[in-house]
Amino acid sequence: MRTQVVIIGSGPSGLLLGQLLTGAGIDNVILDRVSKDYILGRVRAGVLEEGTIHLMDRAGSGARMHAEGLPHDGFSLAFDGRDHRIDLHELTGGKRVMVYGQTELTRDLMEERARTGAPSIYAAANVVPHDFDGHAPCVTYDLDGTTHRIDCDFIAGCDGFHGISRKSVPEKAIRSFEKIYPFGWLGILADVPPVSHELIYANHPRGFALCSMRSQTRSRYYLQCALDEKVEAWTDQRFWDELRRRLPAHHAEALVTGASFEKSIAPLRSFVAEPMRFGRLFLVGDAAHIVPPTGAKGLNLAASDVHYLFEGLLEHYQDRSNAGIDAYSTHALARVWKAVRFSWWMTTMLHRFPDTGDFDQKIQEAELDYLTHSRAASTALAENYVGLPF
Repeated sequence: MRTQVVIIGSGPSGLLLGQLLTGAGIDNVILDRVSKDYILGRVRAGVLEEGTIHLMDRAGSGARMHAEGLPHDGFSLAFDGRDHRIDLHELTGGKRVMVYGQTELTRDLMEERARTGAPSIYAAANVVPHDFDGHAPCVTYDLDGTTHRIDCDFIAGCDGFHGISRKSVPEKAIRSFEKIYPFGWLGILADVPPVSHELIYANHPRGFALCSMRSQTRSRYYLQCALDEKVEAWTDQRFWDELRRRLPAHHAEALVTGASFEKSIAPLRSFVAEPMRFGRLFLVGDAAHIVPPTGAKGLNLAASDVHYLFEGLLEHYQDRSNAGIDAYSTHALARVWKAVRFSWWMTTMLHRFPDTGDFDQKIQEAELDYLTHSRAASTALAENYVGLPF
């Protein structure tokens, strides 16, 4: 088989890139080692920047998102027992974010790909990119007991942090930067109405909490927890009780509880791999970078990578120019590092660290006070939260 672009990974970044390429008449094949059902069963982020929304529309996959997504004009920073609202819409000249679950976004992209007839191959074992440092790359994979090969012009590695794409790069050709945070997030999903119509980021002496949602009837809540905590130790009742303790009183009283249907603990890390291009192999999304979820940047960073790579490939095929793909890593990393900085800042400002002393705690309190009383500081937060321009 031959195609123009092989995309390894059928998560949001791979699917989004695939549909943009298909819409531009650029042949592509998506490979994934797992099944469609497995992908759609993963619970992920749900806050979309305007740039991500625009790309979904351009990919022909935005109709349900606009019908069912929840536009948000602001969010609350809760500390000292009070809410401090950040008015995103007013501070950024009319920009906002949209709450729409990553699983639903992925489903929309899968359905559009099926409608257009673009090929996706699932349950492909032993996917390996080859010869991407030359002019004739290919990807091999096993399916139904047979080894297959796809020759191509380019390979897009959209296969996540643990995927084969980054692992295939020679060790001396790549540099990694990483920070591991000394806590995790215990998260639950429950079919209960959200406690607020906007997200609440809570800083509390007992630890951070986040109140989010997937719809008007489905809520997503998180608690900061120690890395050695076990999910089994957290009954639903224990979770709800602890969440109430970390929220301002009026939110605690309004909280509607119920049985959870998903519960997990995720460690937090910041990770960046440089560069993001190796010959004819490009790293996209989590294959190249991970951010803590505090700033709602993971999915949106993957989308901005897709933007830069798609525009570069489009320029290559339509204008016979390599300027865009040559600049891909530089452009993508400039935006990545700004989002990494923002996510790190949000994380350090809102969480209680095990080694925080009295001085550090006073600095955090001063930071929150300044942020919520300075229009300039609030504007900087809002501009980063709604998403920096591509």
